[in-house]
Amino acid sequence: MSRLTVNNQPVEYRLDPATPLLWALRDASNLTGTKYGCGTGHCGACIVEIDGHARLSCQTPIGSVEGSYVTTIEGLSRERNHPLQLAFIAANVPQCGFCIPGIVMAAAVLLKRNPDPSEADIRSAIRNICRCGIYPRMVEAIQRAGRAARGEETIPAGVRPGIDPDDAARLVPALVPPPRDKLSER
Repeated sequence: MSRLTVNNQPVEYRLDPATPLLWALRDASNLTGTKYGCGTGHCGACIVEIDGHARLSCQTPIGSVEGSYVTTIEGLSRERNHPLQLAFIAANVPQCGFCIPGIVMAAAVLLKRNPDPSEADIRSAIRNICRCGIYPRMVEAIQRAGRAARGEETIPAGVRPGIDPDDAARLVPALVPPPRDKLSER
């Protein structure tokens, strides 16, 4: 048994202590925001915060984090209003979105340690692989999130979680489907 705190909730995993934290989070806790990418610790899709450090959950046995505090992307902000989440949305950083939770978690740890990171600081701390090539927008978004966290800038909130699709279409006109007669002309 491994006891830890995940997203501020005490958890007891009755799994082999050698089980990677990634699988405990995804399979036992249903926290699927942490992604399985490579399984070898190279891509960073599985990064979570453990006791203030960005760690690869695919390479971290649950037995090694007994008593630790773990934060996943779900625990960063339930309302998706963390400055990083808002900045990433505002800058249209996510494309396929697969790598984003790991990048956001690595960036959250970076901003806790360095609230005003340079581009070099960000590129050094965020070693995640993104096949979509978001890197220039990612750097700008992380710096913007830092400014927002320091109170120097406000980032407008994105669409709230659980929004009705019709409400989203009213908020974002591009989401309004074309009239049915236009679809039949195609």
